[in-house]
Amino acid sequence: MQILESPQGRFELARFPLQEKDPLRAWDAADEYLLQQVAQQYAEGFTGRLLIINDGFGALSVALSAYAPVMMSDSYLSQQGCLANLQHNGLTEQAPTLLNSLQSPEGKFDLLLIKLPKSQAMLEHQLLQIRAHLHKDTVIIAAAMAKAVHTSTLKLFERILGPTTTSLAKKKARLIFCQLDSALKPGDSPYPKHYTLEVGEQEYSISNHANVFSRESLDLGTRFFLQNMPEGAFKTIVDLGCGNGILGLMAAQQHPQAEIFFVDESYMAVASAEENFTTAFAGQTRASFEVSDCMTNIATGSVDLVLNNPPFHQQHAVGEQVAWQMFADAKRVLKQHGELWVIGNRHLAYDIKLQHMFGNCQTVASNKKFVILKAKKR
Repeated sequence: MQILESPQGRFELARFPLQEKDPLRAWDAADEYLLQQVAQQYAEGFTGRLLIINDGFGALSVALSAYAPVMMSDSYLSQQGCLANLQHNGLTEQAPTLLNSLQSPEGKFDLLLIKLPKSQAMLEHQLLQIRAHLHKDTVIIAAAMAKAVHTSTLKLFERILGPTTTSLAKKKARLIFCQLDSALKPGDSPYPKHYTLEVGEQEYSISNHANVFSRESLDLGTRFFLQNMPEGAFKTIVDLGCGNGILGLMAAQQHPQAEIFFVDESYMAVASAEENFTTAFAGQTRASFEVSDCMTNIATGSVDLVLNNPPFHQQHAVGEQVAWQMFADAKRVLKQHGELWVIGNRHLAYDIKLQHMFGNCQTVASNKKFVILKAKKR
């Protein structure tokens, strides 16, 4: 736990899932800047409706819990982190209303606070999604570290919402101020987007919601993985960190009797995977879809094969924690002699981690950029 000092109070916060000696904070300077701006702008109090979008681990929702905010996020971990931090600070009775990215709030809001997401496509979708819930006097403030605020970001706000300005940088963070122009007609969200995936003589229609990686076409890492898929008598397969579910989709094609689990912490990813699987198989193969913290709800020693393309960042923070957790959870759920197959960039040195954790690691295939590794549970 680390201490957030803000005009709204002093709060102990941690990232989620909680890790011992985690050097990373559950907030950044952009959160601090935003809380200072809210305190300054509403020095005499705020009595309207507050909407918070992309609150990392609840720093904003905790500090502003007295305003009964609605918090929207595509991240299961962000939502769970928010709840855990509220509980730790004794604020459970003031818990915000949590909505995922596939849900829409009700009514209009008087104050909108947005932490910029990593994806410009996600920001575009969110602005289009939330426009109908704003009125001409809604105060709109976005925040991010200065390096994430680009001219294209400001143009997006102007095209979808209205006139936009920015603050001076403070601790390398900036604020974006926007005023709703009710005369604008930016149209509907263009997401999810679709493309056709050709594998051999088979074609698959692939649907991708706004926050899914590689929305326009198959990414190079997944393409390489598809060329080197595992063979064997696998009855239970997990596509861990499934994204749009292409690895699990191909595993289901190769192992039609297997039960496939699609798991991701992104609501949009799991929704994309389910849409793609349903389109391809129309219920012919058994599959489950779950938004969760890794494989928390999958029984120990119950899985034959885990397919994994781990992210090397969590939100805007780059690190190894997510990969380590995925590997450890894979070891837990695998049966004896079960296999974990991992693809990653060569420089990430996942082979060292897997050798340390499983006591073995085999390179299945590699090229100039990617390596595919296999570890067996003994």
